[in-house]
Amino acid sequence: MEPSFILVGQITRDYLLPPVGQPLLDSPGGNLLYAAGGLGVWDARIGLVSRAGEDYPRQWLKDLQKRGWDISGIRIQPEALDQRNFIAYSDDFEPVRSNPVSQFSQRGIPFPKALLGFHPRADSQPARKVAPASPLLSDIPSEYLDAGALHLCPLELPALQQFLDGLRGALRILTLDPSAGIMTPLTLREVRGLVHGLTAFLPSLEEINALFWGETNDPWDMAATVGEWGCEYVIIKCGERGQLLYDAHNKGRWEIPAYPARLTDPTGAGDAFCGGFLAGYRKQYDPLEGVLCGNVSASLAIEGSGPFHPLEAMQGLAEARLGALREMVRKV
Repeated sequence: MEPSFILVGQITRDYLLPPVGQPLLDSPGGNLLYAAGGLGVWDARIGLVSRAGEDYPRQWLKDLQKRGWDISGIRIQPEALDQRNFIAYSDDFEPVRSNPVSQFSQRGIPFPKALLGFHPRADSQPARKVAPASPLLSDIPSEYLDAGALHLCPLELPALQQFLDGLRGALRILTLDPSAGIMTPLTLREVRGLVHGLTAFLPSLEEINALFWGETNDPWDMAATVGEWGCEYVIIKCGERGQLLYDAHNKGRWEIPAYPARLTDPTGAGDAFCGGFLAGYRKQYDPLEGVLCGNVSASLAIEGSGPFHPLEAMQGLAEARLGALREMVRKV
């Protein structure tokens, strides 16, 4: 089955200490897989583009294939890559930035030897070099371009520029979730270049506020400006408050509240939303339908841990939530 949706991003080996439930130690993760979990709620015809070190567990890749996902775009590198990723939360579900050793100690959990020497990556600065584990345009199989719908997960600025320079006009649907590091006033010019020609730009409220720091505090003004840069739709992810949708063509504005789900682990909720948006938008090229599907995907993601949790939902639950959410939309 050829993929109808292409996702581009990173895969990681996660060491996750969630606020609730058991830790996940050396488990599949990364923005790519969380986006795939959100999209897979609605459609399994997914092609994945990423890079993996020669030491990445092959069984994990086989497990992705068993889900019906195409992994021919995941390029195995001839050397080992450091794809470790550590995530921890406080009791009030806030990310913890302190040393991993102290986090394991506080929870009374033995520190994994595999994390020795690990240094968390800083998201606050724009990376000017592409990380070895980040995919490049040349990693996309040529047959993937027939899919017509592609989403770019957060990557370094040079990687995003390469993808967008090569893909504009080649795909009917092209969406981007920016990394926090590129959303600063210092990189506004580069972001303006990135969003030109996008179907949808999907930053968080914190990210778009950081981009327009000192200019305006009104998210609708920010969305309108991004729309003027040549982007069809701007969707601002507002966490527990839901999403704001701006249609640059007709200046339409919608507020969509978050589905009232039980928060267990917020990891990857934004990525799951983006995957769900891509699936929902492609149904009838309706951005509101995309936001609704993304909203439901995120609601399923936060109720458990790991990128595949949304796929374990009871049959019919996603559709039921979608129907309930339609009644909560407010046009501004």
